[in-house]
Amino acid sequence: MLKALAGICLLHLTTIFFLFWATIDDAWWFTRTLYTDLWGRWVMENNDDVWVYMDIPTSYRKDYLQAVQAFAVLSCLFAVLSLCVFIFQLLTLGKGKRFTISGVVQLISCFCIMVALSVYTDHFHRGEKDGWYGWSYIMAWFGWLLTLFTGIMYIVLRKRVD
Repeated sequence: MLKALAGICLLHLTTIFFLFWATIDDAWWFTRTLYTDLWGRWVMENNDDVWVYMDIPTSYRKDYLQAVQAFAVLSCLFAVLSLCVFIFQLLTLGKGKRFTISGVVQLISCFCIMVALSVYTDHFHRGEKDGWYGWSYIMAWFGWLLTLFTGIMYIVLRKRVD
């Protein structure tokens, strides 16, 4: 049972790592001369391999960008909260009870990152044909998948030992 709990906690920590990495790192969209994330844009100047930080362009609607930023941060916060609730429930739940609260909080985290990714996918980089999504964007989708899996797992999981 201890190995299973360690595995669950490790999976949850991996999920949190993916969500934080995706939210903080600078690789959501790439072209040959720029890369961008949720917070800024880096542009290569004069092909000198010198990257210069710039603000997000004004062509991006600020309300959509702030929604993506907010939901990405909320997803990270709810994932951490879910791990804390899981540990608390592990210590206080009676035998045979389900980790429902942990699962619901984790599914809220899943919903938040899904909203952030959906808005980003739908409203940014539509007309840009020469770019591609970066590893932070892909890690955010992996984080979404892991939050969905762990959220469902927590709801189904029962405590077996007091």
